[in-house]
Amino acid sequence: MRYYVIAGEASGDLHASNLIRELIRLDATAVVRGWGGDLMREAGADVARHYKDTAVMGFLTVVRNVGKIRENLRACLQDIREWRPDVVVLVDYGGFNLRVAALLEGGATRVFYYISPKVWAWNTGRVRKIRRLVERMFVIFPFEVEFYRSFGYQVYYAGNPLVDAIERREGKGERFEEFAGRNGLSRKPIVALLAGSRLQELKHVLPKMARMAGRFPGYQFVVAGAPSMTDGDYAPFLEGTGIRVVHGQTYRLLQQARAALVTSGTATLETALLGVPQVVCYSGEGGALSYWLFKWFVKVRFISLVNLVAGEEVVRELLMQKLNDRNLFSSLSAILDDPDARRRVEEGYAEVRRRLGGVGASARVAALMVDALREG
Repeated sequence: MRYYVIAGEASGDLHASNLIRELIRLDATAVVRGWGGDLMREAGADVARHYKDTAVMGFLTVVRNVGKIRENLRACLQDIREWRPDVVVLVDYGGFNLRVAALLEGGATRVFYYISPKVWAWNTGRVRKIRRLVERMFVIFPFEVEFYRSFGYQVYYAGNPLVDAIERREGKGERFEEFAGRNGLSRKPIVALLAGSRLQELKHVLPKMARMAGRFPGYQFVVAGAPSMTDGDYAPFLEGTGIRVVHGQTYRLLQQARAALVTSGTATLETALLGVPQVVCYSGEGGALSYWLFKWFVKVRFISLVNLVAGEEVVRELLMQKLNDRNLFSSLSAILDDPDARRRVEEGYAEVRRRLGGVGASARVAALMVDALREG
């Protein structure tokens, strides 16, 4: 089978890479091409274009980059048509991937979707579009099954791939002294900064995170360098702070951290699965306009995946205008210094792990896909 896989950011690249490995293991004839990142390439895919060259986020940024988005869509569609896959597997990244699905509508190529766009958060009207364009949807959160069922659409849940990624991580059991020595860090306890994988996120979130370093002199603040970022990307926001950047070791960093400041997204769930108390930080460009758009479009009570899976507030969320120095200081102080606050977070994390289930999600989803293609 010929699989064309499209992932548009670091988290999608991670999950797509694990899926690709399982597809190749289960299907001896598997050949994989697509748009993604370094992890997909390492898993065996021929990556036609890197997500670093295509990612666009934010309400206003999307508007300013309409021409770029159209060119990316044209190039992607042309590559799919020339390569002629048996199936296109869309991974998360709803804004782009649903447009790809629409352009493929009526053609001979089958379309599967792995990791649903967050239609339950932003735009429930998209469900009707998904029903029309996507043959099979494979979701990674248990609450999504009932959500889609309410619209008369059957989806498939086989667990969450982050459980696999965390369980199989490199450096599991590494001692603090080993990690600190290898990366030139001090012996002070660590506060990890996960500021996102796009330049827009760094610009709006990292300076606010970095200001906390001066407020907590007993801790060292360390940035988890995203795969798509270089030291030069971080430098303008960290000058004079003494904050170090550690690349390619996010899980190793988190398992050594006392606490973390995390940009909303998959990283919040990764941090929870590693048991690190966190404060979720989400900002954006455009000031009052972006805040109004955010409040208008968001349809869920929480924005972090941790709280959504738990169904209650396990971690503090500082969103948009609430992401300020006063709130950051008080929220971080609580999870660093208050044993009761840390205990409540840890109890919430235990419930999240229970709801997500055990390891093997990537293999189970790959098996469902291969079976569906063979039946077809």
